[in-house]
Parts: sequence; structure tokens; C-alpha cells
Amino acid sequence: MIKFSYYVALVVTLVTTQVAGVKAQQFGVKGKVLDLETYQPIPGVSIKIVNTQYATSTDNAGEFSITLPEKQGEYTLVSTFVGYNTDSTTFNLEQSEWEFIPVALVNASSTLDEVVITRRRERASEIVLLEERRLSNLMVEKIGAQELSRKGVGDAASALAKMSGVSRIEGTSQVYVRGLGDRYNTTSFNGMPIPSNDPERKNIDLDLFTTDIVEYVAIDKVYSNYMSGDFAGGNVDIASKRYSGDGMLEVTLGSSMNTNVLGQWDNFYLQQGPNRSGFVNYGVPNDPFGGFNFQNSLNPKKQTPVFGNIGLRGGKSFSFGNESRLNLFAIANFTGDYNYREGVNRQLSSGGAQLKDFDQVRYEYTTNATGMFNAEYVLNPSHRFSYNFLFINSSDQSADRYHGFIRDMAENGTGIVQRNTFRQTKLFVNQLLGNHVVTEKIDVDWGLSYNNVTSDMPDRTQNITHIDDQLEYRVLAQNQQADNHRYFQDLTEQEVAFNVAAHYKLGDADQGRISVGYNGKIKDRSYEDIQFNFFLQQPGMQWKVDPDNMDAFFNASTYHPDLFRINGFRSTLPQTYEGKQNIHAVFVNGEYKLTDRLTGVLGLRYENIMQSIQYSTVLEDIGTPNTFRRNSILPNLILKYELDEKQNLRLGASKTYTMPQFKERARFEYMDVTETRVGNPDLYASEDYNLDIKWEMFPRSSELLSITAFGKYIKDPMNQVTLASSTNDVSYLNTGDYGTVYGVEVEVKKDLFTFDNGDSKLSVGGNAAYMKTDQELDAEKVRNETTYNISLTHDKASFTGASDFLMNVDLSFTKKWNNDSDVMATVMYNHFSDRLYSLGSQGRGNQLDKGVGTLDFILKYKINRHLGVDLGARNLLDPTYERFQESANGPLTVLSYKRGVRFSLGVKYTL
Repeated sequence: MIKFSYYVALVVTLVTTQVAGVKAQQFGVKGKVLDLETYQPIPGVSIKIVNTQYATSTDNAGEFSITLPEKQGEYTLVSTFVGYNTDSTTFNLEQSEWEFIPVALVNASSTLDEVVITRRRERASEIVLLEERRLSNLMVEKIGAQELSRKGVGDAASALAKMSGVSRIEGTSQVYVRGLGDRYNTTSFNGMPIPSNDPERKNIDLDLFTTDIVEYVAIDKVYSNYMSGDFAGGNVDIASKRYSGDGMLEVTLGSSMNTNVLGQWDNFYLQQGPNRSGFVNYGVPNDPFGGFNFQNSLNPKKQTPVFGNIGLRGGKSFSFGNESRLNLFAIANFTGDYNYREGVNRQLSSGGAQLKDFDQVRYEYTTNATGMFNAEYVLNPSHRFSYNFLFINSSDQSADRYHGFIRDMAENGTGIVQRNTFRQTKLFVNQLLGNHVVTEKIDVDWGLSYNNVTSDMPDRTQNITHIDDQLEYRVLAQNQQADNHRYFQDLTEQEVAFNVAAHYKLGDADQGRISVGYNGKIKDRSYEDIQFNFFLQQPGMQWKVDPDNMDAFFNASTYHPDLFRINGFRSTLPQTYEGKQNIHAVFVNGEYKLTDRLTGVLGLRYENIMQSIQYSTVLEDIGTPNTFRRNSILPNLILKYELDEKQNLRLGASKTYTMPQFKERARFEYMDVTETRVGNPDLYASEDYNLDIKWEMFPRSSELLSITAFGKYIKDPMNQVTLASSTNDVSYLNTGDYGTVYGVEVEVKKDLFTFDNGDSKLSVGGNAAYMKTDQELDAEKVRNETTYNISLTHDKASFTGASDFLMNVDLSFTKKWNNDSDVMATVMYNHFSDRLYSLGSQGRGNQLDKGVGTLDFILKYKINRHLGVDLGARNLLDPTYERFQESANGPLTVLSYKRGVRFSLGVKYTL
């Protein structure tokens, strides 16, 4: 017989909140009773407070409420129903006026063991997250482990893309919230900040966080002063999984296959050097300018694209006495994945003339190795500590071949550019968190974190060849020293953060609370790159070369300074920059129940900001740091009006800012195949003003309907813009005095049919957002504030990455046959409309990404209590991803490819 202590509550922190319609001096308990196996509410359950005469029963929605005459502290709630095991839950009213208790009952004939019960609780969390959202005074949206599993979501970036007003740029980790991209968003892990793994980005790649380690992903689109003031689009918080139970061990195996890759099964090529594990230990060779001392071959390596993933997770809890408990949980997994695409990639002039016109082929292999460990120690109900450790090693290996026209180099259309890139990222996260109830009115939360990230790009290679018309064979092409090269890049960032907040409850009736706190973040970044250019000393002498055997020309035995010379960006010196950023913030926040239905949250935050950057590059070598300082006072207001127990009306208003990033402020040059980016030392922060109005209704425990109108005014917005220069470099500029964002979001969750006595259910969910973004573009402002010049084609534009329309729809069917077997099938459709990729300049039209729709199908079959099978078919429509450039003669395609359909199979075994 299963001990009732193992299944009394869902795996969530019990939600303490002000309850709609409660009069002053009243207190008690409210809750909802679910069948733990079907997740359906149970009407008619007897609810009683032990050792009192107070009792009630659940209504048709499984809900109950008991008002208590006095506040004595600890109570025990007993739930009984014919055919179910009795449930007993202890709660405490010393810390709150009303307590919300989610009760999960197990059928008396059930043979579920502790592992299965734990998994059921996790899946039931979708209902509890909705309840938490309804009761919260803040405006936050969460997608939990159950919903992530149902939709077959593989990582945090894909999870966000299923939420309203959020989109993801295909082929990248970039996430746009309400049309605002990387610079306008922030990321945290368990509420603590986390560094970026990419020198080009502010936020860490969210696809590093596989859903195996995620309990839920939360997004704050409305600012509250508990968060960093560097906010405009949204703050993404990833909560790591935890465990509480007698013990569990689970093994997963899986594989997937892309239809594009299947077509290249016998002809899949990657660069030499990196292996399948994603771990490498090579870097810049010794004395590369004294000879050809490079370790890896330039020739492509044939590889069989065998897909696979393996995972292991386990947990155990230990009790010490009556109150203390230690919960341990660990995960280790590895995933390797292959991709292939082919299509066109062009660079066109303002009149549509060819600058570069390629047929591009890309072979890609990615890995993700993750290890996570959580330890939570509950000393007693008043004191709780937890330690979180996370390690992620990710790698991305791509072999690109561009074939076609290159102006002034291969105008006969025979040019070939080969670029092989490998990047490895290692992330270490250490967090120590605590929560303490000091008195019945005072509690304290704190957190300390130390994070370290290294991102290396060892030995990126590039060479360019073409067929000489006179010689009629392939030779090296060269217009500048950097055309044929090997490149090494290294980034290291360390970040220490500390959060503390104290909360004081107001009044005997718990009418509100006052919170004061401090947030500190100290970040240090070190960056270095060096490029070894192979410059032909006698370009008039044309040696025959084979693009698949470049080692025959570039090697140690044939190297001679009279044949080709090895040069760096700055002779033999690397390019470097050192960045420091210190942010110290204090805040005060007040929550008060103004009436029985109206609650107000008023906050004020002060931030002292210092960002310093010192760099030595091919463009400039500064002796003293370029330092930016700012003092920001940031107010915010949130109002919640409870129309009734199922409906809320909310309003949020705030002032925030957006900081430039390290590399954007360094005069640093980064060369890609089709563009070169350079930093701007004169770049400065934007100011943001935000307004949200939301109506939401929760018809049933698993249902939601919400409508949100939002608007943003951004002063001095920053953009990535092509400069008016002979080289057409791209830089980062404050391009105008203002920009605006406004729109509407709609979100729906609805149970369509429930039949077979609750064993079968058909449900639908969806969200849609319509928004408009607009910004002023002012070339004169740029010329007055910087040393750069721009000549933009238009004086107004939308924000880059912003779609006017976003939509997600999913239809799910679940059926349960017995206690050990069930099936869940989900069909999902996602659509985004056209979105701006880059601003047009010097007569060129804007470049836009064409809108597409994608269709996925997920099937999960639990065969018995030990064995489960997952099937997936993603991107079934296989649309064409296309980027086009506006022109007087109509849109001109500059990029086009297909991703292919992906099929996956996974097996999960629980001991």
C-alpha cells in the first residue's frame, strides 16, 4: 500500500495569496481536488479540519472553501471520498490569511508506485501553474514540464516560441519578445542572472537548456522592480527540475532523422579536427608565423550521420527527524544531431545587380552534453536551503560551400568559398539559495551565484577558388589578405551575483506587504581573436588547386615565404578586448489590498551602472578604458482588479532602460562571408516606457482566455545598420530619437470534450499576437553623435526581427486504459508573418524574411509503469525559408532553403 505522505500534494510550492471577495478579518483555506491519474476534478469529496467541527465538500469543479474563526497556526486538512485513499495535508495560517491547497487523491485500487506518482504530479502541474497565474499579483506567464512534454518541446528556446507574442529566428538561438530582440531581453536561471556564451549576444543561447532539466520556463513581459532594469521585451527565467520522493531512476534512449540528411547519407562532409563528442582541446598553434604549424587538415572529412541521444536521471530523499529533509536530484544526458540544407545566398546592389550570387550547401553537426545536480535541505518549515550545479558543453560544427558569382573575383560563376566553423561552449553554474521565515510577519529570500562560461572557435578555415578562363583550371582567388585564412577566437566570462529581499506583512488582516532588497552583479569578460591570412606573394603565378584537397597547396612541406606569406590582423598580435560591468541596485516594493477586489503593487528601483571596455584591435588601440556610467531611477506600477473569482483585470506601467553590449562598443572588426561588423564606441543606452492592460478569465481549472493590449515607447533606440562606406561595414547605432511598439495578444486553453468517464479528453490551446513596430531613422543624428555616417534608404522602419502577426495552435488528445497505460497525441501549428531582417542603405531596399507556417505531430505512449515510447514528426509542411530584398522591380530573393522533415523515436525506461 502506498504511503499517503508520498502523494498528498502536487509538486509545486503552495500558493499563498489574497483571495477575491474575502472580507477583512476573515481567513481560512481554499483548494482543488484532482484525481492524480486522470487529472480530473472530483466533486463531492468530504473536506474536514481535524479536531474541529469545520467541514465542507467539493463542488462540481472539485473546489472547496472553509472559513475559520480563529488563526491558531497549524491545521490538518483531511480529504476522503469513496473508492479513494484518504489524504491528509498540514498547513499553517500564521504566515497567511488564506491558504490554497491543491489535493491529489489516488484510487484505492491503484497499483501506482512512488516513481509513477511523482511523474503524475509533474504532469498535473499545468493546472497548478494556471491557478498560480490567476492568484498572483504580478503578471507572469509560465509553460511547465507537462505542457513541454505534451508539445514535444526539446529546449527552452522552442518552449518560449510556443508562448504568445514570442518568436524565434529559424536557424539561430535568437528569441524576439513582442518584436524586440536580444538586446531588449534578459535571462535568468532560478531567478539568478546567467552570462552569455556568444560575444555577439547579450543573452545565453536558450537552446542549450534541454527540457530534461527544466521544471518550467517563465516570461515576464511586464516589469516589476525585483528584476534588472535592463528590460524592454521580456525577462526569461528557467526553473530547474527538483525531486521529492523515496527514489527514482530513469533511462532514456532516442534517435532522430532529417529527410534532408537522408539524401546525403553517403556524402556528408565536415571539417577535420572536431569529434562526435563535442569536446576538443586544441587551440592556437605554437609559432604559427614561423612556419605552417597547424594541427588540423583543411580537407573535408566524410562522416556517417548517425543520430542519437542518451539520458539518465535519478533522485532520492532522506528524512531526518520529524521536520528535516534532504532532497537530491541529478541528470546527465548527451544529444548529437545532424542537419543539411541547400539553397541560394546572394548579395545584391541597390539596383539588384549581383555582388555575390551563390548556391550554398551547409552540413552541420551539433552536440549538447548536460549535467545537473540539485540538493535541497529543509531544516524545518521556516528554513530552507538549496544548491544548484549545472554544466553544459555544447558544440556547433558547420561546413559551408558557396558556389557561384563573386564580383571582381569569379565573374564567370565558378567561384567557390569554403568556410568550416566549429564552436565549443562550456558553461558552469553554481547557485546557493535560501528562504527563511523569521517571524509571522517577516521572511527573507537570498541567493548567491558564481557562473563561468568559455566559448572557443578554434581553427575556423576559409578558402576561395575559381576557374581561370585562360588556364581553364581552378586556382586560388585573392582580392585581399583575408580571403584565405584560419581563425581562432576565445571568450571567457565570469559573473558573480547576489540577491537579497526582506518582506514585511502589513496589518492583522494581511492587507499587503512591503519588500526591500539589493541586487548586485559583477561581470568580467575577456575576448581574443587572431586570424592567420595566407597571402599569395606572386598572385600572377597561378597554381592549380583542388578545393577538396587544399592540403596539397597549404602544408608544412610546401610552405615558403616566396609562395605565400602568413599575416595576422595586426602583424603577429591578436585583437583583444576586456570588458567589466558592475551593477548595484536597491529597491522597495509595496503590495496592498486597496479594496476587497483591487490590489496595487508600487515599486521603485535605483541602479548604479558602470560598463568599461578596453580594446586593442586592427582599427584602434586605446590606452585607457572607454567607460560608461549611469544612475537610473525606475518606477513601476501594477494593478489587479478581481472582477469575480474567475476573472481579473490587470494594468502594468514602468520605466526601464536598454544597455549596449561589450562588443558593440569596441572598435572591433568581425568578418563574415557576406558582411563585416564593427563596433561603435559612441553607442549609449536607450530608455523604455512600458504599458500593459490585460483581461483574463479562468472558466475551469485547465482553461484560460486572456486578451492583452500593450505599448512601448523607446527613446534613442539602437539598431544594426550598414554604414555609408566603400566596404559597406555594419555597425551599431542610436539611429533615431524614438521608436514605438504596440499590439494585442490573445491566449486560449479549452477542454473541448471529456468522455469515457474522464479517461479520454480532447483539448485545444492557442495564442496569437498582432503588433506594429515603428522607429524614426535620422542620419543627421548619427553624424552628430558618432564618427560614422549612414545613408538609409528610408526615414522610418519597423524593428528588425518583428513580425506583425504570430500564431500558435495545438490540438491534444489523451486516453487512459488503466493505471499503467495511456496515450497522448498533439498536433501543433505555428505561423509568423514577414519580418524585417535588415535596414536598407545607400538606395538598397530593406531585407525581409518571408513568413512561414510549420506543422508538428507528437505521440507519447506509456506502455506500462516502466516503459514509454515517444514518436515525433516535425516540420511536416517543410516550407521554404526565404529572405528577399525590396527593389523598384519587386522583391529579389537573397536567401532561400528548406530545413527538411524531422522524425524522432525515443524510449524511456523507469526502474
